[in-house]
Amino acid sequence: MRYVLIPLLLAGPVFADCPAVPDTSADRAALLSQLKVAPDPAAAQVLNAQLWEIWLTAPDARAQGMLDGAVERMRLGDLDRAITELDALVSYCPDYAEGYNQRAFAYYLKQDFAPALEDLDRALAILPEHIGALSGKGLTLIGMGRAAAAQEALRAAVDLHPWLSERALLVEPPGQEL
Repeated sequence: MRYVLIPLLLAGPVFADCPAVPDTSADRAALLSQLKVAPDPAAAQVLNAQLWEIWLTAPDARAQGMLDGAVERMRLGDLDRAITELDALVSYCPDYAEGYNQRAFAYYLKQDFAPALEDLDRALAILPEHIGALSGKGLTLIGMGRAAAAQEALRAAVDLHPWLSERALLVEPPGQEL
């Protein structure tokens, strides 16, 4: 019996739970408020980069390593390995929205839109104001041929970030100006 327990004790960190995702709601809300009134694209870009810094900060070093590794794999075009790393990340930290958002991006790059949309919905269930996930949802829905739903997601993203480049994809509804 003691020989069975030794490997389990040594494997402790492998079975560790992801710590709670830090509450960054006040910082995000402040940045989103500033972003809505940003006077120009350059000012908006600075605020958007600060939001991405928050979103891309994982709950602990282990999760950060998984995320950073997956992002690097995507940069290198190794989407399958990125997805495998992101599978591990969302299993380890199921409440961390960026794990789902980045996995959705990898699926999107593979043009595998159904799982991308599922992951984007998961990310948005955790962080409804995640501009990247909202715009990604719009682009994914365009890829799926679902133009009306895409417009809804893109409008939600542009409502949060008026200088968002995906604004160019919005179609003006009859009788309304963008």
